[in-house]
Amino acid sequence: MITELNQLSDAQRLLFAIPLIPLQGRRFQPTGFPGLGAATYQTPEGTSLLVESAQSMANRLELTLWDETAQDIEADLKGLSHIRVIRQGKMLTDTILESHRLNSPYILEGKDKTFYDELRQELGAMEVGPVDRKRLAEVLLKYDIGSLLHGVFLAKKELAGGRLRVARALSAFIEAEGVRVAASGGVKNDHVNPSGDTKAGFGNVPFARDEFTAERIILYANIDLAQIRGYGFTNDVTLLLILLSLYKLRTLLEGNLRLRTACDLTVADSTIKANMPDGFPLPQKTELKADLKDAIGRCIHLMTVKEVTFEDELKKGKDSENSEQDDSNLSDEG
Repeated sequence: MITELNQLSDAQRLLFAIPLIPLQGRRFQPTGFPGLGAATYQTPEGTSLLVESAQSMANRLELTLWDETAQDIEADLKGLSHIRVIRQGKMLTDTILESHRLNSPYILEGKDKTFYDELRQELGAMEVGPVDRKRLAEVLLKYDIGSLLHGVFLAKKELAGGRLRVARALSAFIEAEGVRVAASGGVKNDHVNPSGDTKAGFGNVPFARDEFTAERIILYANIDLAQIRGYGFTNDVTLLLILLSLYKLRTLLEGNLRLRTACDLTVADSTIKANMPDGFPLPQKTELKADLKDAIGRCIHLMTVKEVTFEDELKKGKDSENSEQDDSNLSDEG
């Protein structure tokens, strides 16, 4: 077992502030929001910028467990609970891929109510009176361990009146400080018909583009150890959740931090230590994986990998025809 984990026995939070830099050059493209654009704001140190939101980072941390080729959880981590959604005999989606995890409409809104009824039975005792958070945590561990780390809101009145929610125990976001606009632009060229109808996609189309430079780019990560312990699990399950949080963070940092086409970042210093508790070193991925596999083995009897079916018609929303837009400056959030 990783010896450094002993340093966390009395800690309430595990906080990291990890410097990042652009992989090439100095410019980067931040997340953007419809009607707002880049999220800049003023601080005592000057202009700052939200590079990646907590929502988007939750999705990215979830994907650290996913094998895109196999369309399944990473082979070495099999045994962790999650729900696979099957459509016409093929994998459609998974709670690991769904932004709202167990609250995915492909799981709770389909015509097949087999799992929904099972979940209602598991949580039925909470329809009246206070929410039994220990029981809720046990059910989430059984069906989707990711919901215990990344949060979930079971917004169904049939499930304890829509009161079942868990905040994020593992969260992260990226901010930039001392930012300046790096204005640029270009032209979409039509060499066949330069003066064609641009509304139909023809013709030459000039465009402006705002990227940014920054004095500092910081990835902030927060593992709420008090919340994890507060679930009331045994020491084995609590350790599993802590190891899984650390593994997700380390894998994200060692993996692909290309957040968008023009936002490709990398860790500035390979030595990563927490600022609370001060000096706690983020363990290496090989160490974490070995301990995580052992922890999964000790808790595997408490978890399931379940399949549900979704054969409903995939209907378009009323406004989908009018909602198409250039998403080059929008975020990749789910």
